[in-house]
Amino acid sequence: MTAVMPAVPDGQLYRILLIEDDLGDALLVEELLHDTGLRFELTVRTTLNEARADLAGGSVDCILLDLHLPDVSGIDAVTAVRGLAPHTAVIVLTGLSEAQAGANAMAAGAQDYLVKGKVDGELLHRTVRYAVYRSRTERTNSEAQAARLRAEENARLERGLLPQPILDTSTVRVTTRYLPGAAWALLGGDFLDVVEGEEGLLHAVVGDVSGHGPDAAALGVFLRIAWRSLVLGGHRGNELLHLMERILIAERGSQNLFATCTILTLDQGAATATLHLAGHHEPLLTTPDGTQELAAAHGIALGVVPGLRKWPSTVVPLPASGALTLYTDGLTEGHNGATGERLGVDGLLTLIGNLPTADPAAHVDLLIEETNALNAGRHSDDLAVLRLDWGNQPSRRA
Repeated sequence: MTAVMPAVPDGQLYRILLIEDDLGDALLVEELLHDTGLRFELTVRTTLNEARADLAGGSVDCILLDLHLPDVSGIDAVTAVRGLAPHTAVIVLTGLSEAQAGANAMAAGAQDYLVKGKVDGELLHRTVRYAVYRSRTERTNSEAQAARLRAEENARLERGLLPQPILDTSTVRVTTRYLPGAAWALLGGDFLDVVEGEEGLLHAVVGDVSGHGPDAAALGVFLRIAWRSLVLGGHRGNELLHLMERILIAERGSQNLFATCTILTLDQGAATATLHLAGHHEPLLTTPDGTQELAAAHGIALGVVPGLRKWPSTVVPLPASGALTLYTDGLTEGHNGATGERLGVDGLLTLIGNLPTADPAAHVDLLIEETNALNAGRHSDDLAVLRLDWGNQPSRRA
């Protein structure tokens, strides 16, 4: 099977770096390049050390490399050049007596090799074009593979940060949304979960680990799993937060990470919600009369002062029908349109008041869309939203 190289657009400029200490050979290469008919810019360096700045600058399309330089030779030269410019085409120049050197150079990462004294303009034309095409293809494949690995890692982290709620008989409707700070980035440390206990109470958590990236996300996964396991094991309130803090300290290692969270227990029978705020802001309560921020006692974030165990509880009466929204600060820290100020809780409440409220899932989606539009990409943070609706609501997750 014959591979046909796609045509290179007419007029393409090749930026070529020749690393050759023999000025006579360098002159011959330049003359051959003129014979190729290619448009090129040629830079000549006599040692690898002289070429380092050119290689590191990323402005070279093709490197013509002599294997016998004053400061490096043989396969070491190829390895050094590939290390400095891993995505740039490398063509090795060998002598007539070096039958195996070219093959060894390709095994070390060079795209091709040419034997000095046996090169004409046509051969050099084909070799340069093919080497550049091949290196660009390798780079594209490498970037695609990196993107696939990133997506797979995101998916694994997402399963840990955004689990399926455990709901048995509850009539509460659960709506969850999560957005990382940037589409290409790993998920951050925001986490949420909902579990129905054996006593019929609904338990929920929303939390935020300081920082972004895989370390914060991993710690968020640990805390989310710990919370679910501890709740199912019967732990509540201060004891639950104390155990979560111990796990955070053990898992964060030498990193100075901390976490804020809100834990909530919803008792439909008693029509109450019990809140514990660990450095986190208050949830929002939506009733037929509108949406307001709940007044609740504040406690310290997990991991800031280990052992203090200061997490007071607040019991809030609930209407027969309504919704509680727990969220991370990615929803409020963006800008409020062109004013230059942050949206804040007041801006969020104003925004909520102007949105249709018929469907909880659609309402949350529209709220996130509107806050993003106001922010206009000027500030990015992870965002997690958990909304619990009760009273004339079907029991399902949105």
